This record gives sequence, C-alpha cells and structure tokens, in this order.
Amino acid sequence: MDLEKRISIDPEIQHGKPCIRGTRIPVYIILEMLEHGLTIPEILEEYPHIKEDDVKACIAFARQFVEGEEISPFVTP
Repeated sequence: MDLEKRISIDPEIQHGKPCIRGTRIPVYIILEMLEHGLTIPEILEEYPHIKEDDVKACIAFARQFVEGEEISPFVTP
C-alpha cells in the first residue's frame, strides 16, 4: 500500500500528527476506534467521507512505525 497517498504529516494540521490525507482525522483516532472494537464499516459510518483503504492505511502506518522500533520487554514487579 502506498501510504503517502493516504496518510499525510503536516505541521500545520493537527500539530503534525499523522492524518488521513485531505482530512484532519489523526491516525491515532482511527486506531483508537479499532481498539475499542469498532469495525471498519462502523468507522466509515462515523466518517462517511473516508474510504476503507484509508482505515487500512492507518493500520499499515502503525505497523510500519512499530516494525522499525526496538521494543523492550515489559517487566512485571
């Protein structure tokens, strides 16, 4: 997926947070909706001006971000 067609980062929009291109909808909002159990069709109902590929791009963006990060294991006391 060509993320640059779907996700933009502009310091003038949402303080530079990654957003769905052409909107002010931050990627993290879509991820939060998915985290809370909303389905893609439910998200599209909430934001009818975006497409399914926009939601999938948010997921791909998060995956690519995490893929490049070194994650330390959680330590439980």
